[in-house]
Amino acid sequence: MFNKQAEQECCDHEDAVSKEVSINFNQNSVFNLKPIDISEVRQDIQALFVNDEEIVCAFKTIRDQLVFTNKRIIGIDVQGITGMKRNFAIMPYSSVQYFSIQTPGFAEIFSDSELFLMFANGFTAKFEFRGAVDVAKLGRVIAAKIL
Repeated sequence: MFNKQAEQECCDHEDAVSKEVSINFNQNSVFNLKPIDISEVRQDIQALFVNDEEIVCAFKTIRDQLVFTNKRIIGIDVQGITGMKRNFAIMPYSSVQYFSIQTPGFAEIFSDSELFLMFANGFTAKFEFRGAVDVAKLGRVIAAKIL
């Protein structure tokens, strides 16, 4: 869930039944993200990469994607009927002040985990992952950038 309070690999490909919504960083949303292979990430984000930036893990909703790199989180909100219009939201790890992870429980029918981030400007992000996701790996990537 995202709250605008101020101004503004690691996964197996396991399908789960869940309610999916688009990624929109300007309103409260629930993200039921499913892991995808890095090869399935939209090629147009490559133009946004800086030197030595690499994809760590990637997820999707119905049409949208959330990509964790070794430097930041990139949300791709696909808009319109044709999907040609896209909004890219960038969340740099350097702005993260606090984070927490929740691992899945034992023998759950639909395995899920969570990542909660609080940014320096008061913005919060809560990601809900479906399937086998190594949230500890995501936590290590973020910790390496903010500690």
